Amino acid sequence: MIKTDKKTLFSAQERIIHSLRGMYGMHGYLPFKMSKFEKYDFYMKNRDFLLGENIISFTDADGSLLALKPDVTLSIIKNAKDSAGVKEKLYYSENVYRTSASSHKFKEIMQMGLECIGDIDSVDVCETLSLAADSLELIDENFVLDISHMGFVASLLDAAGLSGEERTKLIFLISGKNLHEASALLEKCGTSSDITEKILALTSLRVPLSEAPKALSPLVVGKAAEQALDEIAELVSNISSFGRADKMFFDASLMNDMNYYNGVVFRGFIAGISEGVLSGGRYDALMQRMGKSSGAVGFAIYLDLLEGYSDGAGDYDVDVLLLYDEKCDTGAVLSRVNELVGEGLSVSAQKAVPEGIRFRRTERIGG
Repeated sequence: MIKTDKKTLFSAQERIIHSLRGMYGMHGYLPFKMSKFEKYDFYMKNRDFLLGENIISFTDADGSLLALKPDVTLSIIKNAKDSAGVKEKLYYSENVYRTSASSHKFKEIMQMGLECIGDIDSVDVCETLSLAADSLELIDENFVLDISHMGFVASLLDAAGLSGEERTKLIFLISGKNLHEASALLEKCGTSSDITEKILALTSLRVPLSEAPKALSPLVVGKAAEQALDEIAELVSNISSFGRADKMFFDASLMNDMNYYNGVVFRGFIAGISEGVLSGGRYDALMQRMGKSSGAVGFAIYLDLLEGYSDGAGDYDVDVLLLYDEKCDTGAVLSRVNELVGEGLSVSAQKAVPEGIRFRRTERIGG
């Protein structure tokens, strides 16, 4: 049996997908498979949940309007069962069809992620965060996982007494850490100085996760914020088991759509890529919007952002460029190829050096 070194044969992205599948499977997550198509109306009803507004649609043979799937989470929720006391743990590596973040054109993109749906508790939230950190570390050891909680912002927005449009604008300003315009908007809306100070303090707050309970305590307003503080404190108490506390930060400006997300939300970054390559959180509100009574937590990894990413092992197309001429014995060439492959090396046998190929070393047979 010929041994192969998958690290040299796979691209960086393929290695990441292969390793993530193994990791999620080891934690009891089962693979989820779905069709390439869904009813167009299904995505239109939840359009603001999708990344980007463009949906590729077409007419089926029976005249119904279908769409190439731009997302997997919605389909998982659609097929989830509401069963008391149990959880469905699923992971997926599916092609989705959406506008690429890098090319800004429609593209078939491999999306990876996991979802835990059902009777969600702190164990599931902590495990999901731990797996998110593991996933980022697998891609690049130099990563950061930013964490927030929707409960703090929701409580302060309620206390500020803002209208729907003003509320949406303030959320945008908080996400951008725009203290000046946020302050001006709150003053215009007649928000009290105490609540304004708390909102502005929360907007600029970014501390190591271990310091979050102490930093957040003075900003608590209302029961939702008290519950959020308790959840963050419990998370901090369990963070030592993660082993990567120095990579985790509490960033209050991190927010997802309040129509879908509640509780803990998070985003992961790696060196060399300015956008978050991983995003997730607890989305019980999305479950309720889709007629489900269960809770849910999960995350997605945006593999299109990793296009061109190199983990070092994929800097070469092949380990050995084996050059031979027409006078060489065919058996000798094939024998040498098999010997090199048996050593775990990737080989390209060529009569001349192909344009653009990257190789670690060359080896010649014959002239």
